[in-house]
Amino acid sequence: MDYVKTFGNIITRTSENHPAAARKLIDAGLTEELVRMKIAPRREMPLGMRRLNYEAMDKVRRGLRDPERSCWTNIFAPVEILECFGLNCLSMECLSSFMSGFKIEDYLINEAESTGIAPTMCSYHKNFIGGVDSGILPKAAAAVTTSMVCDGNISTFRHMELKHGVKCFVIDIPYAWSPEAEKYVVDQLKELISLMERRTGKKFDIDELRETLRRENKSRAYYSEFLKEIKHRYYPKTMTLDLFMLFATHLDIGTQENMEFFRYLRSDIRKYPERQGKGIFWVHLMPYYQKTLQSYFNYQEQYYVQAIDMNLDYMKKLDPEHPLEALARKMILNIYNGPYERKAKHIANLVRSFESDAVINFCHWGCKQSSGGAMLLREEMQKMGVPILILDGDALDRRNSHDGQIKTRLEAFLEMIS
Repeated sequence: MDYVKTFGNIITRTSENHPAAARKLIDAGLTEELVRMKIAPRREMPLGMRRLNYEAMDKVRRGLRDPERSCWTNIFAPVEILECFGLNCLSMECLSSFMSGFKIEDYLINEAESTGIAPTMCSYHKNFIGGVDSGILPKAAAAVTTSMVCDGNISTFRHMELKHGVKCFVIDIPYAWSPEAEKYVVDQLKELISLMERRTGKKFDIDELRETLRRENKSRAYYSEFLKEIKHRYYPKTMTLDLFMLFATHLDIGTQENMEFFRYLRSDIRKYPERQGKGIFWVHLMPYYQKTLQSYFNYQEQYYVQAIDMNLDYMKKLDPEHPLEALARKMILNIYNGPYERKAKHIANLVRSFESDAVINFCHWGCKQSSGGAMLLREEMQKMGVPILILDGDALDRRNSHDGQIKTRLEAFLEMIS
């Protein structure tokens, strides 16, 4: 029996008339999993990944329990500023992923489409919209998103403002960096700060932001040392844990707890042996639920996912003395912003740095960015002589998963690089 699906069915039936009760069921499921991780963790999971797993689940649980102290974001929002106001930042992408983890994404996506949301829209957005519209996901205190990368962000967050009254702030990110572009974003960040002061009643402290950026710099330095080791060591993990790393590299970046996590991660990996298998560099989202991919990449050394590009989208040091300018530059120069050619060359540098044996690029359903740039990335890898596999599918909605096609193409690719 699929116990998770059975539990998910109970959640969906309950939510039809009692969404608050369905939310309590989700809370109970997260609480049970947190207890299980403490008393009976998976033996093959490293201590560093156990810590990440626990923190990610606890962060979502806190968001569901205390929505008035939470802020909805996208993955690229300047959470460093929001953390200074004591807000728990939860991205639309992470909330959607957790709802999919309970196997209720089909119900929530249908809920969104029944109100007129286009079937061709990204499943992450539809899942999030369905979650809020159904009442399963509680309304946050505020919402902050950026215009970069995904053209669905603004419409989704505007929907939350118009239908649910959640005040939304959109940061317009220029396509390329220039002094004028940087000032344009800084002015918007100042406006965001004023808005948050009014919403929270807390006075902004720029020295607190400077300290946050110092911790972020230390975190990124620790992470860089970890990445040097993971290039040649086998550190057991799963596709889900690779995605959970986005909590550390984005949503919690700059906190004291996050800095301590990266410090521990740096030392923990040194306990593990040299890897013997093939190193894979992953581009874009990971369909964590797909059985064939799980069988080859979850706690497996023969074909080993070294890193995912989304966790390495900006690795430069920030200037704490000019924090707003630093955050503006971080968003404008993110590898997911601007022309795809720049991203392709950056990925080529990362692949070269990791000495990866191959690259897998997953083109997620509804994401024009990943599908549109796939051929440019292929050309860049061909110049380097690095094999690349381009897979199409849905990273969230199991109904759009082409299991047979993925299995056939993946196994042929892995056989080739072996």
